[in-house]
Amino acid sequence: MFTKVERLISSRNLRPKKKEGFLKIISIFSFLGIMLGVAILIIVMSVMNGFKTDLTKKILGLNPHIVIQPNSFIIDDKYTSKLKKNFPDMKISKSFSGEGIIINNDNAKGVILKGINKDEQKSIEFLEKNTTSGNVKNFNKNEVFIGTELAYNLNLKKGDKISLMSSAFVATPLGSLPKQESFNIAGTFTTGFLEFDQNIVFLVIDDVLSLFDKEKKDQNVEIYLKDPLKANSVKKKIENINPNYFIYTWADLNKSFFSALKVERNVMFIILALIVIVAAFNIISGLTILIKNKTKEIAILKTLGLSNNSIKKTFFLTGFSIGFFATISGIILGIIFSLNIEKLRAVLSSVFNLEIFPPDIYFLEKLPSEINFFSILIIFILSLTVSAIASYLPAMNISKMKTFRALKYE
Repeated sequence: MFTKVERLISSRNLRPKKKEGFLKIISIFSFLGIMLGVAILIIVMSVMNGFKTDLTKKILGLNPHIVIQPNSFIIDDKYTSKLKKNFPDMKISKSFSGEGIIINNDNAKGVILKGINKDEQKSIEFLEKNTTSGNVKNFNKNEVFIGTELAYNLNLKKGDKISLMSSAFVATPLGSLPKQESFNIAGTFTTGFLEFDQNIVFLVIDDVLSLFDKEKKDQNVEIYLKDPLKANSVKKKIENINPNYFIYTWADLNKSFFSALKVERNVMFIILALIVIVAAFNIISGLTILIKNKTKEIAILKTLGLSNNSIKKTFFLTGFSIGFFATISGIILGIIFSLNIEKLRAVLSSVFNLEIFPPDIYFLEKLPSEINFFSILIIFILSLTVSAIASYLPAMNISKMKTFRALKYE
C-alpha cells in the first residue's frame, strides 16, 4: 500500500528539524490528545458496563426472574404442573410480599416484607449466600432476617424484638387498625446493594400470609430461569397458557432504571468521543503547517518524478501514524486503568479524604469495571477513522500546489 520511499519520507516528517520545534509541539499535543481521549472513553465505558452488570447481578440475585400473581384467580397445582411440563428447565417456588412498617422503640421505617418457603431451596438460596449473622436452617416462625444497613439504622442486632405492621386491617372496638405482630431477629444479611439492605425483611411464608391476612391460594408463583435475559420471551409464552394471571419480569420492574442507564451510557460515549475529534484537529493544523514548511521539498520531489498521489500518501501516513500509535497507547492506558480503577479510587479517597463513589448514592460498595472488547473495537475504529480523515484533508491540498510557483517563492 505504501512504498519504501513513502514510508521513509513519512518517518522523516515525524522527526521535525530544530527550527521546526513548533511542529514537534503540535505533534506531541495531537498524540497526547488522542491517547487521553481514547483512554478516558475506555475507562468510562468500562465503569458504565461494570455498573450495569453489577446492578443486574444484584437485582437478579434478589428478585425472581418472572412473577405470576393470582389476580383474583386461584393458581392451582394443575397450572404449576403445566408450567413445569412446558418449561422443564425453570425452577418454580411460591411466595408472597408486600409493604409494611418495622417498629423498634421510637423508630419506624417502611420496608418490603417478603415471605420465603424453607422447603424450597431456591427461596432460601439467597439468604444462605449472604447471611452475616444467624443460621437460615434455624429460621422459624415469628422470626425475621433483616439487612445489615437496616439493622444499623435502627440499632438492631440478632435476638432483638421488633414489631411489624402490614397494610391489612383488623376490626377492633376502636375501629379498623393495621395488623401488627411481634418478631425476633434471627439474623442479618448483606448484599452489597444498599437499596435492598435498607428495605427488605424476610419472614417465614406462613407469618407473612398471617400478617397480610392472606391464604395460601393468594401466594405468587416465582420463576427462576437459566438465562434471566430471556425472561420477556418466556413471559409471552406463559401468558399464552393462561391470560387470566398478572405476569411481570425483573426487567419490567426495572425498565425505567435500565433505560436511563443506557441513555446515560450513550450520551457519555458521544460527549467523550468529541475529545478524540477535537484532538484530531491538531493533526489537521500540524499537517497543514508541515506542508507549508515543506513546499520546497515537495516541489523538488515532484521535479524528481514523485507523483502527487505518492506525496499525498506520505503526508497522510505522517498524520495517520500519529493517530494510530496514539490510539494503541490510549487503549493500553485505558485497559490498565480499568483493571485497577477500584484500587485507584481507594488511594485517591485515602489521600484526599474524599468519598469518590458514595455507596448510598450509587447502590454499590465498590467502583465496578468491566472491559468490553466490542466497545474497545468500536473506540479503536472510531479513533482511526477520525485520524484518517484528519490526515487526509490537509494532504489533499498538495495536488493544488504548482511546482514552478513553489520553487519560485522559495
